[in-house]
Amino acid sequence: MDWPYEIAERDHDIQNPTSVEKLRLLGDYLRLGSESRVLDVACGKGGPAIVLASAYGCRIVGVELRDAFVQEACRRVAAAGLDSLVDVHTGDAKAFPLEPEGFDAALCLGASFVWGTIGDAAAALLPAVKPGGFVAVGEPYWRTWPLPQGTDAEAYVDLASTAGRFAAAGVAFTGVIAATDDDWDRYESLHWRALEEWLALHANAHEIRTRHERYRRDYLAFRRALLGWAIFVGRRS
Repeated sequence: MDWPYEIAERDHDIQNPTSVEKLRLLGDYLRLGSESRVLDVACGKGGPAIVLASAYGCRIVGVELRDAFVQEACRRVAAAGLDSLVDVHTGDAKAFPLEPEGFDAALCLGASFVWGTIGDAAAALLPAVKPGGFVAVGEPYWRTWPLPQGTDAEAYVDLASTAGRFAAAGVAFTGVIAATDDDWDRYESLHWRALEEWLALHANAHEIRTRHERYRRDYLAFRRALLGWAIFVGRRS
């Protein structure tokens, strides 16, 4: 079954292990300003778009597959008074028509798997960015390498190799913004609370209960110590 992100991420304003402050730092790294046009692929409930549009006055086009997230993004954008700056579309990122060299920056902050690896995501987004513009992709990586015996690598690699995959797409690697343990704990704890409250009302949702408890157990046992996450920033020449 598809994991119920609409339930698990009910309370998340930002649906990645990062923070408002780090998203503003990302905006600085991207050299955003009021004239900038930004593509945000897999934009979720619009958390990064709202932070960046509020801070920099840039225009943002968001694309999100899950209709419930699109509706919530539109509600939040309107509540923030950013309707004139943020436009969110429902759609599959792989099928969404990208305007060639139509953006100053293109983001995918947690869904590189739509294309494959971080390198595949960067390669897909790069044609939409103007020369001199930027691509930013959020991606997990392993803090320890090689992994302890018996740990599933899940197709992730270490930090240097992740950056190498990103740069191999044809971008000049210009920045990294890594999640801290506090970022991870906040991100995961919001999952746990939302799921426990939902499961208290849905006692027969045994598969969701089992997967939730396994994810939580794995996080506490090894993922918190071993798995990192960062936003990788690159410049198109």
